[in-house]
Amino acid sequence: MKGLILSGGKGTRLRPITHTNAKQLIPIANKPILFYGIETLRDAGIIDIGIVVGDTAKEIQAAVGDGSKFGVHVTYIPQEAPLGLAHAVLISEKFIGDNKFVMYLGDNLIKEGIHGLVKKFVSVPPSGAQILLAHVPNPRQFGVAKLEGEKVVELIEKPEIPPSDLALVGVYMFTPKIFEAVKNIVPSKRNELEITDAIQYLIDHKFDVIPHIISGWWKDTGKLDDLLEANCLILNSVTSDIKGEVSGDTKITGNVVIEKGAKVLGSTLCGPLVIGTGSVIKNSYIGPDTSIYFSVNIESSEIERSIVLENSKIVNIHKLVDSLIGQNVELIKQMNASSNYRIMVGDSSKMELV
Repeated sequence: MKGLILSGGKGTRLRPITHTNAKQLIPIANKPILFYGIETLRDAGIIDIGIVVGDTAKEIQAAVGDGSKFGVHVTYIPQEAPLGLAHAVLISEKFIGDNKFVMYLGDNLIKEGIHGLVKKFVSVPPSGAQILLAHVPNPRQFGVAKLEGEKVVELIEKPEIPPSDLALVGVYMFTPKIFEAVKNIVPSKRNELEITDAIQYLIDHKFDVIPHIISGWWKDTGKLDDLLEANCLILNSVTSDIKGEVSGDTKITGNVVIEKGAKVLGSTLCGPLVIGTGSVIKNSYIGPDTSIYFSVNIESSEIERSIVLENSKIVNIHKLVDSLIGQNVELIKQMNASSNYRIMVGDSSKMELV
């Protein structure tokens, strides 16, 4: 069985960060989102993985390499434009061949993994597909499934009147019949080949499409709030691991990870949180659900429930909350203040707050 990870989207909902950074490489708990997907497939026994890439191909390739550091083999599949999930399937036919495969959206996170589902799919495969579903409060924003017993009978993309609250999760398991389906659908109104249309083709042509409703949490990290929530969820599973330098006047509570090469001086850390290698935290408060990536400098500031990317500098900021700070950013306040800030700052920016 093979794996197919889609990593070619432009990430428009996370701009300005994604003007210069692939959304799949934004770190969650200091690990790029894409890496979680690769590890999920690997842990399910899938080591031959194709990654569909677009404009950020060079960045993705530089981060992932040939896959050997994950214990997998990676083949890159270029997509000339984001023409839909089904289009990504179509251009991957040569890589997939006659194999069953898992398609995994590169900006999704699933807590429970897919090992059991892959095992079931391989041992007793449906004639068409197995899809993952989750109960959501806002089904109008997703592809939604209508079920009859143990089968899916209809899929509707972003319906005005949803037939259920069961949304398509970004993980699909297909037989090669999906290629026939994709070749027999037409582009949607947004000029994309929709995966919901391809799966509906399988249903209409009497191929079994079996649902699995996931019980753990699932996150599509395409928006800031979802990204921050995913960061919180992952951080809540970490255990304390302090390998960096911590001064005697620093106070630490909760689960805190301080990577080797990081320094914390005269500060208060309230976990769960993680501080990356080469980062320096001085006279600051870092609160729960915060990820500080590598080589970040924070001084005389307060930060909570935020993600700060590499090589950034934050000085005299009170109080930064629910924020995503890009790489190589300088965020400096010249005077003390009592204001709270929520910011999403793109890469290589400089802000002086007065």
